[in-house]
Amino acid sequence: MALPQRGRFNGPFVRRQVEPEHRINDRIRVPQVRLVGDNVTVGVYPTDQARRMAFDQGLDLVEISPTADPPVCKIIDYNKFLYEKKRKEKEMKAKSKASEVKEVRFTPNTDDHDFDFKVKHALKFLEEGNKVKAYVQFKGRAIMFKERGELILLKFAERLAEHGVLEGMPKMEGKRMLTMFAPKPASAKKKKEGGAA
Repeated sequence: MALPQRGRFNGPFVRRQVEPEHRINDRIRVPQVRLVGDNVTVGVYPTDQARRMAFDQGLDLVEISPTADPPVCKIIDYNKFLYEKKRKEKEMKAKSKASEVKEVRFTPNTDDHDFDFKVKHALKFLEEGNKVKAYVQFKGRAIMFKERGELILLKFAERLAEHGVLEGMPKMEGKRMLTMFAPKPASAKKKKEGGAA
């Protein structure tokens, strides 16, 4: 019995054509479309007429809302449209990536000066759009002072109230008591307004 040769492809090679993200020009096969945009009079047009209008301007007819009745189209430069869309997506991705969880650590015996210093750091983190995880670390017999840890975290929550939202009451996890704060959407804006007043 003859074995097939290694590395040899048996059968026809078929190149899969990549479909564009939107239907454009001749791919729009509905009888009429609703045209919107800067360079047209908004309204419903026969698809052939809309295609001609795009061609006359040296642009593309692009279907931007295929589920509408009739589908909504725009006369634009499709390549430029895709470039702008990708750029915006990239910016949004970069912004969402920028958000991190910053940690602020206390002990049951944290003094007032240290506490104020940590509050300043947490406020800065929240204004930058980061979450803050605050925890009290108990070592050895310090675990007997759980109430002190809870008081520290609640006092911390009180000081961050204008800029952060407490996501849950302090809870024990092993030898740590912790809680999380999320930034308030308008905290940075409020600070600017407060400074202007």
